[in-house]
Amino acid sequence: MIQCDKFQDLEETGEALVGFINSSQPEKLKQVKINHQVFSDKHMETVKLVTQILKDTAQIEETAGQRLLDMEKEKKHREEELENLEVQLRQYTAKSQITDSEIEFLQKQLESLRSTEQELETLQTEVDEDTTEIIPSAVYVAQLYYLITKIKWEYDTQPNILKGVHYGADLATPINIDTSARSQSEVSDQLWDFVSTEW
Repeated sequence: MIQCDKFQDLEETGEALVGFINSSQPEKLKQVKINHQVFSDKHMETVKLVTQILKDTAQIEETAGQRLLDMEKEKKHREEELENLEVQLRQYTAKSQITDSEIEFLQKQLESLRSTEQELETLQTEVDEDTTEIIPSAVYVAQLYYLITKIKWEYDTQPNILKGVHYGADLATPINIDTSARSQSEVSDQLWDFVSTEW
């Protein structure tokens, strides 16, 4: 802006000089006028060139500023994505630790169940052996007791309850004795009362 003012002052001075020369020497005046026109043309070209440079510089600055804003925005977006990924990683790590603990617990449970299954198989084998040997003799003894006493027992009662039916000659009598409320001799006497003494 200051240079433009200087050029304008210079132009005015040139014009004043041309006017002065016109009054005295026409040939020199023409030469000065030509030189002045050349200088003026160069000045206009320079103004156009500087104006274009300033426009280009402003455009470059605007483009660079926009790119910088875009890069800042992209950087912020990337930082948010990175933070989200870190949160997800922490969550997955926590879930993985929980899953590892659950797997370890389930493996222990499985080992315990396998051990229990082995114990049950062993117990089943023992029961099978006892069943083939003991139950037939127990059945025989139960049948023998029935033939002697004529009492048919119920076996699915509570441990302290004796329950069954005595099939006498004329009628069937139900039996329901609470062994926790009586002594063993009282229970024994009551049961022997059902047995016939007629041989």
